[in-house]
Amino acid sequence: MSELNGNEKLYRFADNLPTNSSNPGTIQTGDLMIYGGNTLVLFYKSFPTVYTYTKLGQIDDPTGLAEALGTGRITVTFSLSN
Repeated sequence: MSELNGNEKLYRFADNLPTNSSNPGTIQTGDLMIYGGNTLVLFYKSFPTVYTYTKLGQIDDPTGLAEALGTGRITVTFSLSN
């Protein structure tokens, strides 16, 4: 994932994904969303927004997330847990 704006990591897919966009008003640390139709975004800082996203989920405990992700390009693996 690439760095953007000092508050998010993003990955652009070649194809569009299904979306149901809305404006969350405030992005929360740990939110995982789709921007547009093909950009996966993981936010590591909270801030107000005027943009629309499709929310996929969030990290349950985002404590230390910004430090763990760092400021450069990273590899992130997502998995489901029961």
